[in-house]
Amino acid sequence: MRGVLRGVFLRKFWDHDLAWSFRRSPVTVVAAALTLACVGAALLSPWLAPQNPFDAAALNLNDAFKPPAWEAGGERAYFLGSDNQGRDILSTIMYGARVSLGVGLASVLLSVLLGVSAGLVSGYFGGRIDAVMMRIADVQLSFPAILIALLIDGVARVALPSDRHDAIAIPVLIVAIGLSKWVDYARTVRGSTLVEKGKEYVQAARVIGRRPFAILVLHVLPNVLGPVLVIATINVAIAIITEATLSFLGVGVPPTEPSLGTLIRVGNEFLYSGEWWITVFPGVALVTLVLSVNLLGDWLRDALNPKLR
Repeated sequence: MRGVLRGVFLRKFWDHDLAWSFRRSPVTVVAAALTLACVGAALLSPWLAPQNPFDAAALNLNDAFKPPAWEAGGERAYFLGSDNQGRDILSTIMYGARVSLGVGLASVLLSVLLGVSAGLVSGYFGGRIDAVMMRIADVQLSFPAILIALLIDGVARVALPSDRHDAIAIPVLIVAIGLSKWVDYARTVRGSTLVEKGKEYVQAARVIGRRPFAILVLHVLPNVLGPVLVIATINVAIAIITEATLSFLGVGVPPTEPSLGTLIRVGNEFLYSGEWWITVFPGVALVTLVLSVNLLGDWLRDALNPKLR
């Protein structure tokens, strides 16, 4: 019986509009494959990486600045070469992608929670609450997101003890990026909530005595999540780029837990001395990850748009 039900479920999923749209787009299929490869390599890096680049006992300074295996002087043990500390570049990319993906996903989750909550409350209750929230959003929109993230990160570094900066760098970075992007979700959800709250199913919920919180969570929220999902998918790529930018500027992830942005910054110091692989390969990995996620977001936006069906 379970096998029959599983087969029916898989058949319905395969015949769904989203699955059909996905299958007919070769670019989306390739983007999904690249995204899965990047995420899989990052999550499984402790088992797949040739070396633990953050284990000081496993490093050998005599292996520093090894070129890629296909160049003169390269070794198969360091397929993409090694950096100034003798760390395997392939391993540092896999471990660094874990940090970049973790910060990107966590910051997007934070911004979704804040933005969706603010949008629901603002759109449903209106009045002064709506006016105050939207003016705050308008003020924030007048500043670039990277500038807001830099400001929040700087305030946190001044307010917190200096000996704790490295330990709390990643949580601070997540909060900084998350607070810089909540407006996108708040404005979108507010507009959808203004439309939904006047519909009959919301009026019926009010008549039977449903509390506003229950109406928002159980009735309005499920009907405004479509655009949120699209924005969140695209913002994951933006959050990864923002984290890489902050780390490249030296105010993001500490050197003890380097992300792709930190690896690019470190490699940039040796770019003009001929060790190009230290910065080029992390840069290629970052571009591949961000581009594939962006392509998935574009496909999802088009697939969920009823006007394009």
